[in-house]
Amino acid sequence: MVKRVKTAVFPVAGLGTRFLPATKAMPKEMLTVVDRPLIQYAVDEAREAGITHFVFVTGRNKGVIEDHFDRQFELETTLESRGKTAALEALQKDLPSAGRTSFTRQQEPLGLGHAVWCARDIVGDEPFALLLPDMLFKSRRGVLKQMMEAYEEIGGNIIAVEEVPHQEVSSYGVVGRGEGSDAGFRITDMVEKPKPQDTPSNLIISGRYILQPEIFDLLADQPRGAGDEIQLTDAMQTLMHSQPFAGVKYEGQSFDCGSKVGFLTANVAYALDREDITDGFLTALGKLGLHTALIDGMKIAAE
Repeated sequence: MVKRVKTAVFPVAGLGTRFLPATKAMPKEMLTVVDRPLIQYAVDEAREAGITHFVFVTGRNKGVIEDHFDRQFELETTLESRGKTAALEALQKDLPSAGRTSFTRQQEPLGLGHAVWCARDIVGDEPFALLLPDMLFKSRRGVLKQMMEAYEEIGGNIIAVEEVPHQEVSSYGVVGRGEGSDAGFRITDMVEKPKPQDTPSNLIISGRYILQPEIFDLLADQPRGAGDEIQLTDAMQTLMHSQPFAGVKYEGQSFDCGSKVGFLTANVAYALDREDITDGFLTALGKLGLHTALIDGMKIAAE
């Protein structure tokens, strides 16, 4: 029987320089897709998958993330006194239970591998999920839930992957595919940003992981890699020598909200899913001069 995964780690210490000046005083993880912060979507995904402990690896000027996952009594009292019951219930539903959140600091920007290592004492000797909040997924079942189903069957380490055009692999970490189905196949190789002619596949690592605690020992001694940072992929490549890794080609659509185009696309996609604003949103787009055929296509996509 595999050990249950109860803890999720969220690296939220990044500076968000691609979204300056918006992120000068506000964490990029608090940027909203429609009306929910990116970090809330990631936490919602983890909760759906059965996670009960949420660990945030923060940096300076990230206190608003901690505040977001805390009660605000003045706001709650005001909503209650004004009879805004639905808004109050929505706020309370989003909150993790008392004592279920932990916050630790990554005091230097030394890369994703270092951010994960900073959570070692909180996670302890247990498997854990790792979710990068920049990556937002729109799917019937959450991506982490799909991964949990594979993990409960085969254990080990699990990585969510998706296909990209062959010529784009040099922008990503790529895995080699062995035997197994899309719901859980053996990973035979892991390469960071390969040239198209050298890539083992066109399946890229997509920002969701289930990892065994031995990764922490490797990260403690991991030399700096690309970008002079401690790379998680380098440590995973080493761990592959002693532990199995499996890939899950998830069902759903991804949005790289670390880029402006991905972030704006996510806002459009999620707005089209909202019954309370879809019609008004499409009307507003029409007033901007969007071609009628394009708007009709958006309506079909929303359905």
